[in-house]
Amino acid sequence: MPSKLLAETAPAAASHPSKEHAARPVRRLQASRSGGAINWTELWRYRELLYFLTWRDVKVRYKQTALGAAWAILQPFLTMLVFSVFLGNFAGLAAKTGGTPYPVFLYCGLLPWTFFARAVVSGGESLVGSANLITKVYFPRLVIPFAAVGAALVDLAVSFVVLLGMMAWYRTPLAPQLLLLPLFVAGTVLAATGLSALFAALTVTYRDFRFVVPYLVQLWMFATPVLYPSSVVPARWRWLLAVNPMAGIIEGFRSAFLGQPVEWTQMGLSLVLSALLFLVGAAYFRSIERRFADII
Repeated sequence: MPSKLLAETAPAAASHPSKEHAARPVRRLQASRSGGAINWTELWRYRELLYFLTWRDVKVRYKQTALGAAWAILQPFLTMLVFSVFLGNFAGLAAKTGGTPYPVFLYCGLLPWTFFARAVVSGGESLVGSANLITKVYFPRLVIPFAAVGAALVDLAVSFVVLLGMMAWYRTPLAPQLLLLPLFVAGTVLAATGLSALFAALTVTYRDFRFVVPYLVQLWMFATPVLYPSSVVPARWRWLLAVNPMAGIIEGFRSAFLGQPVEWTQMGLSLVLSALLFLVGAAYFRSIERRFADII
C-alpha cells in the first residue's frame, strides 16, 4: 500500500516543479538590432541614473578643491580678462565690436564655448572613465556621455550670473532677443552631445582620441568667432563660418544678450548642423555600443 501510494504521488510531485517553472517569467537579454536608432523609451526609464551620474560628475570635478564650483565662474572670467588685455587693447579688437564693451562682447562668446569645449572633452573620456560600471551592469550606454554634457550644463547656468553682473556694470540693457536664448542653448547642447557621443565611442576603440580631442577643440575655438566678431573675417573665408555650427550659435548668444540683429540664415544653418551632429554621433555610438564591454 505505501509503495502504491508513492507511485501515485510521484508523478504529481515531479510535475509540480515544472508547472512552477513554467509560471515564472523568462527574460532574455540580447544585443539590440535597431542599428543607430536611439531608444528614447529606454533612456526615459533610466532618467534617474542620468540624474545621479550628472551629479556624480559635478561632485568629482570639484572634490577636494578650495574654491569648489567657483571654478566654473573663474575659468571663463579669467580667460576673458587675459584676452581683453591682449586682444582688446593691443590687437585693437575693442574698436570692432560696434560700440559694445569688449569684455562683455568677449564673455558672451566664451560662455557658450567654454560649455561646449568642457562637454566635448569630458564626454569624450566618459566611457573610458566608467569602464568598471560598463562591464558589470546593464544600462543604455548613451547615459554616460549625456551625463557629462549635463554636468557641463550646470556650470553654464552658474556662469550666467557673472555675465548678468558684467552687463549691469557696463550698463548694457537687456533686449527682447533674450527670449531666444533657450533656442541657442538647445543648439549648443545638441552639438556638444553629438560630438561627445562620437568621441566617446572613438576613444573606446582608439585611445589616441584622448589626446586628439582637446587639441582639436582648442583649434576649433580660433576658427570660431569667440574672440573676434565675424565681420573681421575676410569675405573669401566666410564660408568656413557657414559650415561651423558653433559660429552661428555664438553669434546668437551675442544677439540675445547685446540686442544685436539675429542672422536668421546663419542661425538656422547652425541649428540644422547641430542636429545633424547629434544624429551622426548618436548613430555611430549605437552602431558599436554592443562591443564596448569587450574592448573597453
